[in-house]
Amino acid sequence: MPQETVEITGHLMDSGILSRVLDDIRGYGADYVISSIDIGHESEDESTAVISVSTPDEESMERLLMRLQTKGVNPTEVGEATLAPADQDGVFPDGFYSTTNLLTRVRLDGHWLEVENPEMDCGLVVTDPGTDAARVRTLPMSDVRVGMQVVCGVDGVRVEPLAARDEGETFGFMESDVSSEKPQAVLVRQVADGMREARAAGQKVLWVGGPGVVHTGAAPAMVALVEAGFVDVLFAGNALATHDIESSLYGTSLGVDLAAGRGVEHGHEHHIRALNTIRKAGSIRAAVDAGVLTGGVMHALVKADKSFVLVGSVRDDGPLPDVYTDVIEGQRAMRAELADVGFCLMVATMLHSVATGNILPASIPLVCVDINPATVTKLADRGSSQARGIVTDVGLFLEQLAQELVPGYRR
Repeated sequence: MPQETVEITGHLMDSGILSRVLDDIRGYGADYVISSIDIGHESEDESTAVISVSTPDEESMERLLMRLQTKGVNPTEVGEATLAPADQDGVFPDGFYSTTNLLTRVRLDGHWLEVENPEMDCGLVVTDPGTDAARVRTLPMSDVRVGMQVVCGVDGVRVEPLAARDEGETFGFMESDVSSEKPQAVLVRQVADGMREARAAGQKVLWVGGPGVVHTGAAPAMVALVEAGFVDVLFAGNALATHDIESSLYGTSLGVDLAAGRGVEHGHEHHIRALNTIRKAGSIRAAVDAGVLTGGVMHALVKADKSFVLVGSVRDDGPLPDVYTDVIEGQRAMRAELADVGFCLMVATMLHSVATGNILPASIPLVCVDINPATVTKLADRGSSQARGIVTDVGLFLEQLAQELVPGYRR
């Protein structure tokens, strides 16, 4: 039976990671022997375990090792990376290395190269192999082209797990991944601190938003945050932008008067009329430039020259002319905006939160605010292990965040 010796270092007992690693080994029909384990004496000390793993065949071993690397487990004998050319557009070679969103390094010609833009569920493509200019980057399957050199197998690949969170750090405020019973003022302040730190470091703050931002009446708070420089990029769907524009043009969201909280006559038509108005103008920016759109989140983003990427779905009305209806093109547009992002806040959207979590490196702090705790749970289940959640009403949260970050803000 094929055998491999692997090693993991970290807070193995406190985090429960060792038991999950052993469960994975058994889940893949493999066996193990813990060769050695060094338990840290103090709470801040890390532990190290060396495990001998055996599987029924080589293919099972390769798959298991890739699985274990998602938890920061690496072979003790690293070797050199194996490259194979892609022979079809949009298809990786058999045995390609399936990536995580963790910091990853690849060993080529005796040198370790750090993988650019770590992203889960991609392949590793090497450009200019065998030269001093060699680079390794993640690439989604849809973008692979014939002749690209792709890393295959786990030889020569090392993954570093996320560092344990310090409770004294900005994002050490939650002992659980999903928080509903913590002092909200404290949580808001710590999210605000994360945004301030990103901006002070010259990094971008990425927002991922759903239509609940408008439905809950929080759009004015978000506008204030845009104008104060705390929104650099927005990822959303057709709905947030459409209802924000409807609110600006008609004072309603899905036909509900946001001031009175009740439906208005013919209000059900407002969102489609709002869509038609922007389509007639040609784009959201054109509508702003022409004075057709004079308020709201989208207006504020255009006036502040901030980026937004709107990616639609099969249920969209219209859609707005700015919306990507080809989801692969939408993914590419989202990836193109990730450079220099230092903080991500997700509010009131499950699908776009999961989509963004899938393309973000694990090193980027990520906070998800939603009334539904399942949103954050799903993020973590899909591999966004850095996701931290606040279960609360988005409208109240954004009002408090604006008060924390924007001097003199009052609704």
